[in-house]
Amino acid sequence: MPRDPLGLDDTIAALATAPGRGALAVVRVSGPAAFALVGTIAAPWPPAPRVASLLALRDPRTGERIDRALVTCFPAPRSYTGEDVVEIATHGGTAVPAALLAALAAAGARPAEPGEFTRRAVLHGKLDLAQAEAVGELIDARTQAMRRAALTQLDGGLSRRIAALREALLHVEALLAYDIDFPEEDDGPVPRARVTGAADDARRGIEALLATVPAGAIARDGAVVVIAGPPNAGKSSLFNALAGEARALVTEIPGTTRDALEAVVELAPRDGARAPWPLRLIDTAGLRATDDRVERLGIEVSERWLRRAHAVLACGETVEDVVRTIDHVGAITDAPILAVWTKRDLGETRRPPLLAVSAETGVGLDALLAATVDAVVARHGAPDPDLPLVTRARHQRALEAARDELAAFAQAWTDDALPAPVAAVHLRAAVGALESVIGAVDVEDVLDRVFGTFCVGK
Repeated sequence: MPRDPLGLDDTIAALATAPGRGALAVVRVSGPAAFALVGTIAAPWPPAPRVASLLALRDPRTGERIDRALVTCFPAPRSYTGEDVVEIATHGGTAVPAALLAALAAAGARPAEPGEFTRRAVLHGKLDLAQAEAVGELIDARTQAMRRAALTQLDGGLSRRIAALREALLHVEALLAYDIDFPEEDDGPVPRARVTGAADDARRGIEALLATVPAGAIARDGAVVVIAGPPNAGKSSLFNALAGEARALVTEIPGTTRDALEAVVELAPRDGARAPWPLRLIDTAGLRATDDRVERLGIEVSERWLRRAHAVLACGETVEDVVRTIDHVGAITDAPILAVWTKRDLGETRRPPLLAVSAETGVGLDALLAATVDAVVARHGAPDPDLPLVTRARHQRALEAARDELAAFAQAWTDDALPAPVAAVHLRAAVGALESVIGAVDVEDVLDRVFGTFCVGK
C-alpha cells in the first residue's frame, strides 16, 4: 500500500513532559500500531481502556527492565489525536524516559515532530486549527489573562464567531447565485439592498473581532507601563518595589540605568470584579540632555518604549521634576500619564493629583498599581473572559484580508461597476480567508507553520 502523505500510517512517540530532573515523565504514543508496539514492552498486556495500570516495562531487544510505570490506553476515536493513544507515566529524570523512547523506537515507533500530536488531532477532526493554536497559546501563556483567553479559544469561542461569519458570507454568495442563475423566477431579482446589508453585517462582525487585537496583545504580554523620569528620580527603586524583587541596579550615580528592564505584575481582582489586565513594567534610562553617547542610546530606548506605552508613570523626587517629566513624556506618547512623587518618605504633599509613593516603606504602591490598572481599563476596556480575543498575527492577517475583500465587493456592488459573477469573486476570497483561520480548507503550508512552533510531544 502507498504511504499516507500526511504520515498518519506511522506510529509516533515522544516525551510529553519537560526533559530533566523531575518526579514524573510522561511518554505519549499515538498511531495505528500504538497498542501493538507498547504491548511488546509492557506487561501484563492489554490493560483496561482509560484505566491507569501499573505495568512493568522491558526493552524488547534485551528483556532488561526499564521501569514500573502507570500505563493508560485510549482507544480511537475517543483520544486526544483521534487515534489509538497510550500515555506512559514513568519515574522522571533523563535515563528512564530515554530508555523507554529507545525501546519504543526499536519496536517500530517514529519520533514525533513538533506539534505532531495536535496536528493529528486537527486532521482527525478533534480540533479545528484555531483551537489547536489555542493549545500552543495555553502552553506559552505568560499571564493569567492570556491563559483565560487561550481557554476561551480552546473551548471554541473564536471558532464559533468565525464559523458564523463564514455562514453569513455563504448566505450572501447564495443570494448572488440565485440572482445569477434564476433571474426570471417569479420572486424577481434579489434586491440589491438585501445583498448590501448582508455583506455589511458580515463586515461589521469582522471589524468587531479585529477591534480585540489591542486587548489580545495586552492579554499576551501585559499592558506596557513605562516608568519615566530624570536620573535619580527613584525609578529603579520603584520598579524593584512594584516587581517585588531587586531586578534593577540602584545607586546614587546618575545614569546607572542604560537599558530597559521588564517585569510582569498581576494584581488580584478587587471586590469580586474581573481579574485586571497584567502590567508589563518597563524601567528606563533617565530622561535628560547628555553628551554621553552610551547614555544617549539608553535614552533613545526609553523613548521607543514610551511610544509603545499603554500607560506612563511620570516620576520625580520633587513636584517640579514630575511636571517636567510630564511635559517631556507628553510630547512623545498619547498614553495616559500618571504623576508619581517617588519621595513620600521624605515628607508629605498637599497636591492631590500626585500619587505619592515610597519604594523604601511601600506606602502608596498598592494605590499606584490600582490607578495604573484603572488608566489602562479606561483606555482599552476591562478584560472579559467570555470574549474571544484575536491574539495571533495569522488570525489578524486573515481577518484583515476578509474585511478588505468585503470592502472591494461592496464598492463594486454599490457602484454596479462589475457584473455580479465578477463581484462575487471578492466574496469567495473573503470566505477563503475566514476558512484559513479555522482550517476549513486543507492548506498544508499553513499547518507546517502553525505546528512548527509547538513543542515536541504536544
